[in-house]
Amino acid sequence: MGVMKTPGVYIVEKNAFPNSVVEVATAVPAFIGYTEKAENGGKSLLNKPWRITSMAEFRSYYGDAPIPEFEIAEKAEDSTEDAAFIIGGKEYTADQSNTKYLLYFSMMLFFQNGGGPCYIVSVGKYNNDVEAAKLSAGITPLIKEQEPTMVVIPEAMLLAEDDCISVQQAALAHCGGVMRNRVTILDVWNGFKDRQDPDGDCIDNFRSKLGINYLDYSAAYYPWLNTTIVQDSDLSYANISNIDVLTELLKQEVATGFTDLDGLSDDDLATPGNKLRAAKRDQMLAEVDTIASVDGDAQKNLLHKTLISMSLMYGNILLDIKGKLNLLPPSSAMAGIYTMVDNARGVWKAPANVSLNAVISPAVNISHDEQEDLNVTTQGKSINAIRTFTGEGTLVWGARTLDGNSLDWRYVSVRRTLIMLEESIRLASKAYVFEPNTANTWVTMDSMITNFLTGIWKRGGLAGASPADAFNVSVGLGSTMTSEDILEGILRITVLVAVTRPAEFIEITFQQQMQKS
Repeated sequence: MGVMKTPGVYIVEKNAFPNSVVEVATAVPAFIGYTEKAENGGKSLLNKPWRITSMAEFRSYYGDAPIPEFEIAEKAEDSTEDAAFIIGGKEYTADQSNTKYLLYFSMMLFFQNGGGPCYIVSVGKYNNDVEAAKLSAGITPLIKEQEPTMVVIPEAMLLAEDDCISVQQAALAHCGGVMRNRVTILDVWNGFKDRQDPDGDCIDNFRSKLGINYLDYSAAYYPWLNTTIVQDSDLSYANISNIDVLTELLKQEVATGFTDLDGLSDDDLATPGNKLRAAKRDQMLAEVDTIASVDGDAQKNLLHKTLISMSLMYGNILLDIKGKLNLLPPSSAMAGIYTMVDNARGVWKAPANVSLNAVISPAVNISHDEQEDLNVTTQGKSINAIRTFTGEGTLVWGARTLDGNSLDWRYVSVRRTLIMLEESIRLASKAYVFEPNTANTWVTMDSMITNFLTGIWKRGGLAGASPADAFNVSVGLGSTMTSEDILEGILRITVLVAVTRPAEFIEITFQQQMQKS
């Protein structure tokens, strides 16, 4: 207080307790990709991070799902793709003919798996091609946002392999080189294919091309997922671009179903049974002829239901289309799992041995032996497996960063726990910038950090039978600082923490003993 000049009683209040450290959010992913629109109240949101908390908010700011269009064509002789249907002895496939986008469906998968608040960076609209330069540029605006703790770019999987790797490297550099307070969740390019695929081993390609920089700020997951995001009600003949081909094939199917009427005389066709079948055939052909001309949503929906009931081929086409649209990379689902586990158990709990929602199965079944090379490899680039187990569903069966050989940063939970501790203490310590670099400040900061770490230890985030075993905070002249440090205005604090690690390998030893009674 100021100098006392007037006689009287003066009240002096002193703070008895240090500032508290507020734990920062740990599960706020930032998604980068293409959307139907990007606007808020008439103002553009392109290349601007925008916080949302639900799928309803996403639709409000960024629009609805893309409308995929598929083209029916006869299967090429050298194609390894499974046929969608067979008719007249010929195999046919249905492949997407317009530009494919993944962000909308990935957001649905994120919220299905426990996702919460997140940021969206829209880098283009559905009339734009997916470009590596735009996706990489979408990372830059995140530099000014302190809240995101994860970066997810599912649409990198739509690029050529080398372009995909360049986007992933940009995400790694942003997380580990620039910000150092977030991680990126990566997918494996062509991760829906088996490692023995004739086109090459997708895991070996991923490992060899990704490089070695900032691997401890990332986790990768394999394989892709067969999901239930796109429902039967979301598809109809409107999703088929070449309606003329569909019409001809439906007529061929109808004709095949009534071959017993071919060549019959007028007298034979006049019999009650044949007359009824001929009338049904003509009615079905008439329904097929209306596909290209029917108007109105109600009429289109009615025609769609009619085609479903009368044509097995039509149902198979839509089933094949639904399967292709529901094949999604797992990064968005894992962002949801991270959020769910953080909220339920804490960031120090490994996001593994957790089942995935809205997932039928992994695109590739991985055995115990096959996972050995994914989890432990000489290069250290561990890939977390997603596996299916009888009676348990589809589980996340790996908890490592890409820096799998590092004893410090091997586990995702360790890296993310340290980020949380570092950011929480850093933000709380800003209150003491420009305070006197004296013992009073040192003791106050020591108490503040100690109280915070004690709370984390009580919740199970730090290992040790007592706080002294779990962490240590050191600050002071001759301990962490020299006289020159104080003259230069530097206050150094050393914090040692024993972070809990997952019990990744559990060994139970059995041995026979002699009979005692």
